[in-house]
Amino acid sequence: MTEPKTSKASKPKATKAPKKETAAPEKKTAAAAKKPVEKAPAKKTTVKKEAVNPAKKPVKKPAEKPAATATAEKSDSKAGMAIADNCVVSFHYRLCEIINGAKSAWLEQSFGREPLLYLHGHGNVITGLEEAMVGKRAGDEIAITLAPEQAYGPRRPNAVHRVPVKHLTLPKGQKRAVPGQIITLKTDKGAKSAVVVKAGKFTVDVDINHPFAGRTLHYEIQVQNVRPASMEEIAHRHAHGMGGHHH
Repeated sequence: MTEPKTSKASKPKATKAPKKETAAPEKKTAAAAKKPVEKAPAKKTTVKKEAVNPAKKPVKKPAEKPAATATAEKSDSKAGMAIADNCVVSFHYRLCEIINGAKSAWLEQSFGREPLLYLHGHGNVITGLEEAMVGKRAGDEIAITLAPEQAYGPRRPNAVHRVPVKHLTLPKGQKRAVPGQIITLKTDKGAKSAVVVKAGKFTVDVDINHPFAGRTLHYEIQVQNVRPASMEEIAHRHAHGMGGHHH
């Protein structure tokens, strides 16, 4: 019996489609690996601007001072020690009298000469002046008016005395005192100023009230220097040196 012949057309053909379909995804995967990843666009940061108020002016910062000016101001703010007890003070002054509310001509002044020195806190100057000087520093200026109680006190009617001429110290070349003249009187408590009331050949009547006693006085003061007193000055209760006490 003859076996039926199998037609070539009837033989199943090997399909390569699965291989192609398998390879295709591999290529796509490789391509996908090589393709650069697109980055998301960066978000823009929006800075909100504050609304400018036209009525409000911008505040300007103060300009910095030069170093030299700052140093000078610092120096001015610390212009030496302040006047207090046991300080030696040098100062210039001018003095006039207040009469019926008006100033007289200047009666005394130290400008143009050496300044005066005194030891503060020891009664070396009149009470009103010493009180006004507290806390002041070199370069300070003071103008004060003092009643008699703050200056040289009221006049004492029993302060007129008759003294021998030998107790007077007259200016060089002068032989006799003159009424109304301010002279220096030598006493057992030291030298005192006095006013000649009556002058005789051997005796003189003098008023030992201070020449400015009973008078309202106006002072203009300029502080020159302030320094600590030495132990010797404190012990002696007065200032030493030019313008002060000499031993």
